[in-house]
Amino acid sequence: MEDYSFKIIVIGPAAVGKSSLIRRFVEDKFVFNYKFTIGVDFFSKYVEYEKKQKVRLLIWDIGGQDRFKSLLPSFYNGTNGALVVFDLSRAQTFPRMKEWLSDMKQLIGKKIPVVIIGNKSDLISEIGEVIDRNEPSKYAKEENCLYIETSAKEGDNVENAFIELTRKIIKYINST
Repeated sequence: MEDYSFKIIVIGPAAVGKSSLIRRFVEDKFVFNYKFTIGVDFFSKYVEYEKKQKVRLLIWDIGGQDRFKSLLPSFYNGTNGALVVFDLSRAQTFPRMKEWLSDMKQLIGKKIPVVIIGNKSDLISEIGEVIDRNEPSKYAKEENCLYIETSAKEGDNVENAFIELTRKIIKYINST
């Protein structure tokens, strides 16, 4: 599998922490001064998904503002898997994330492995739960997706989310 490289898209509403998740995964950094992604940014990282088994992830960080929606078909082209992100500290991002997932499925037109991410788990202790934490799990099961809660700030579960998606992609490829 070392020759493989997979295109991963990271999508979801604006300001849910998509870029922060990617930066934590690729560079092991967290940046406090946030800048909106304009269109799309690109990252690359080799990941060991099993002992001595590596693949290269080509990560597309897709801006969450509605004004970029017309560009999505070209951004989604050739995608092997997706991380679809919402913010655990802002309840309104959960239904918006569902729209992103639905739109992505329509635009891609085929099934691809997806991991749904509830990001900013570190903020729950500060602000309390703003969303029933069972709801995303239930929704992910209905959509045949994996659900993982992460904190880009603390690094919790970030690498795990990318590795689990990679494993799902490999399993999917091997089953088709």
